[in-house]
Amino acid sequence: MRRALVGFAPGFAPGFALVITAGGLILALNLGVRQSLGLFIPDMAADLGWSTTTFGLAFAIQNLLWGLASPIAGMIADRFGTARVLVIGGLLYALSLALMSGVTSPWALHATGGLLLGMGVGFTTFPVVLGAVGRLVDPRRRGLALGIVSAGGSFGQFTMAPTTEALNQALGWSDALVAMGAISLIMVPLGLVLAGRPATAAAEGESASLGEAMTEAFGHGGYRLLTLGFFVCGFHIAFIATHLPTFVQTCGLPGGVAAGTLAVVGLFNMVGTIAAGALGDRYRKKWLLSAIYGLRAVLILVFMVAPKTELTFLLFGGSLGLLWLSTVPPTSGIIAQIFGSRYMATLFGIVMLSHQIGAFFGAWLGGLIYDMTGSFDLMWILSALLGVAAAVVNLPITDTPLNRKKADLEPSPAE
Repeated sequence: MRRALVGFAPGFAPGFALVITAGGLILALNLGVRQSLGLFIPDMAADLGWSTTTFGLAFAIQNLLWGLASPIAGMIADRFGTARVLVIGGLLYALSLALMSGVTSPWALHATGGLLLGMGVGFTTFPVVLGAVGRLVDPRRRGLALGIVSAGGSFGQFTMAPTTEALNQALGWSDALVAMGAISLIMVPLGLVLAGRPATAAAEGESASLGEAMTEAFGHGGYRLLTLGFFVCGFHIAFIATHLPTFVQTCGLPGGVAAGTLAVVGLFNMVGTIAAGALGDRYRKKWLLSAIYGLRAVLILVFMVAPKTELTFLLFGGSLGLLWLSTVPPTSGIIAQIFGSRYMATLFGIVMLSHQIGAFFGAWLGGLIYDMTGSFDLMWILSALLGVAAAVVNLPITDTPLNRKKADLEPSPAE
């Protein structure tokens, strides 16, 4: 078991299913809880008398701290092992939700639902979990494995959106947050399953130090373009996850439509994420990323002009779900393909920082523009334009492995 967890193992090694399950469930809780928090905004705003901008800023701070914490968590995991990072992150996550339940001022909301929760999310998110998985599996099946684990986040959204809505209706937003904090503690024992430290760089033929790996990455044009494109993914997800409940309300539809739409997004993203991982094993991942971002732009434009009915929202959720987290397997896969898996958690953590800077602006600008104009139209237009830009940025990425002789590098898909 230990051997399967800490080093490279061909194919589906002993312990593979357990690690995949634990990793998927951690991401399910990480994303499922966080992306459902926007469902509390209408009731919290009504009870506390705060503006949409106040909540948008809190979620923007959360996304920014998530991004800042991700590379730090990745470095700790790459140096000392994954389990302790996930345990600390799970405890911070649960504590932040419990404290958020008692906020009485905007600064308290920003401190708990912003700073503290952002750190908890950053220590239990994709770079740490996928870094452990990426070191476990055969590089030829890495894309599929990353897709399956990433789909855990989608499963969490599918289950937690209706659960959150039900808790909110039954307990009120304050007690519901406490309940969600208790649920989040499940990440702590799950994190122990991923215990183990990475194999040495010398054994894998990769960069001898973290500093050398980062120097290689920052000097690589493809890595910089990948990082820039991932900014757009964060912008889209944060804007929609944070402000969809308010947008539904402005359309004169009940709050259950927002919960149902987010659940449908999660359901269909399980298919989209796994499919993206599998397709990334067969085709060039940069082309796949470009197609995903381009399709997002088209979908947003169609949604803007469509009549805003419950059916429209559900169809939008299903279509968007296929594209929601499907960027993660090809993005993380390109990093492993170029640089190997030794420092994957760190390098993906840096890319995730760009994602979360985008998320900061998606959450904050969404609230600001709505309060200034009374509409989200400008945000939808900006989201579509950014989707087109990301589709273009990913096309020229150079995804050839730095050294094809390295044993742990994933061979490039057929061109």
